[in-house]
Amino acid sequence: MRRHGWWTGAGRWRLAALLGVAATALALLVTLTRLPGDGASTAGTSRDGDKVHGTPAAPSGAAAPSVGWGFTHTQYSADAEGGAVTARVERLLAQDGGLPQDQALMGWGADNPEPVKGHYDFGAMDRRIDFVRASGGTPVVTLCCSPDWMKGGRAGAGNTDWSRAALETAPTPAHYQDFAHLAATVARRYPDVRHFIVWNEFKGFWNDAEGRWDYEGYTALYNLVYKALKKVGKDIMVGGPYLAMDSVDPRQTENASPTFRGPWGAMDQRVLDAFDYWNRHKAGADFVVVDGSSYTDDDDLLPDEFGATDKLTAVGEWVRRRTHDLPLWWAEYYVEPADAGDERKGWSEPRRLAVHAAGLIAMARGGAESGFYWNPEEKSGSCPGCLWTPTDSAQGGRELPMYGLLSRFGRAFPPGTRYAPVSVAPDDRPVVRVLATAATVLVVNTLDRPIDARVDGKRFRMGAYEVKWLDR
Repeated sequence: MRRHGWWTGAGRWRLAALLGVAATALALLVTLTRLPGDGASTAGTSRDGDKVHGTPAAPSGAAAPSVGWGFTHTQYSADAEGGAVTARVERLLAQDGGLPQDQALMGWGADNPEPVKGHYDFGAMDRRIDFVRASGGTPVVTLCCSPDWMKGGRAGAGNTDWSRAALETAPTPAHYQDFAHLAATVARRYPDVRHFIVWNEFKGFWNDAEGRWDYEGYTALYNLVYKALKKVGKDIMVGGPYLAMDSVDPRQTENASPTFRGPWGAMDQRVLDAFDYWNRHKAGADFVVVDGSSYTDDDDLLPDEFGATDKLTAVGEWVRRRTHDLPLWWAEYYVEPADAGDERKGWSEPRRLAVHAAGLIAMARGGAESGFYWNPEEKSGSCPGCLWTPTDSAQGGRELPMYGLLSRFGRAFPPGTRYAPVSVAPDDRPVVRVLATAATVLVVNTLDRPIDARVDGKRFRMGAYEVKWLDR
């Protein structure tokens, strides 16, 4: 996740309270469970941690290596409140056939899954997976982050440090196999989860001595997890490396790629080196995963917010050339600088939608078949760019414009889409973005003023920053 609100498990307060009352007993704790019948599922133990949870949706046939366009759950999501407001969002998602939904193993709404080696707490994770099932979505699990005892914490203590620094710490090499075992346990517990992403943005994998990514360490962990998951089921889909495809100002020379660059900036050569190492030494992969932003490390949108999205196309094409037939996923994508302050807050909703639509088009043009919108809601208050209104009140959970864009894009351009050519009048080419199939054309006006556009042989009026769908 790129500087977008580090929040940990929704059940952090429960764990903290238990630790305060029974710190010595926690080492003997088999699991944090809820009694059957209280509206929640029972977590597994060291002996039954591998048991199937709930009543999973039976997978139909072999899993496909792409899942389409969806979103990632974070700390605050619609499952937290329960009751009518949660059901409202479930119905919203289900009415569109369900959207792919990604959930982290630990953090971002999930508790520490293994606070003591061999003893599991899947309560919060169960709730999230149940929400995905109830809303008709395809569940995806990002295998990050790791319990404290795997990364230097005292064995058997059951402590959980939820600080950002702790979550950004990788398992030590001595515990890579333990993490792989945990991944396999999760796969057995949720047999309807057929897609797993290994780790998140190389967190904790940095080589201080050489000033570069520790791609050897990440690839060693990835390979163990890949093999462990394939032992659970050969049809399980596994992907990586989930690198943040960072770029720098085009005038910068330090760490800048001399060859991979454009008006949007220059790629960070250290990222490219890390990707190439993983690609050469991986045990296997069913899909390839990246994330990143259209803007530079300095939060510059070059040459502007729409032109900057061309980076997403360029990255996709670069990755596809190296991975050949592997489907491409964007685990996260950003087109609004997180630290732009008042400028970002001043974006109108039409402008925000237009830039995001241009970003989706750019990723699709780069060969991506799946992508995940980060953070569908905020805890409370106004929520620019959210998918639905905050679910902290009985009136929450209602559709917002960004949801309409994302869900329609997913329906119009699913995995395997065959894109079709579309004609654009010469005068309109610099100011509109288009994507088309034989049935649908998506058109985006990138100007803050109305235009008369001619696309696909049709002349029509478009409002400032309008996103328009045409039937063919």
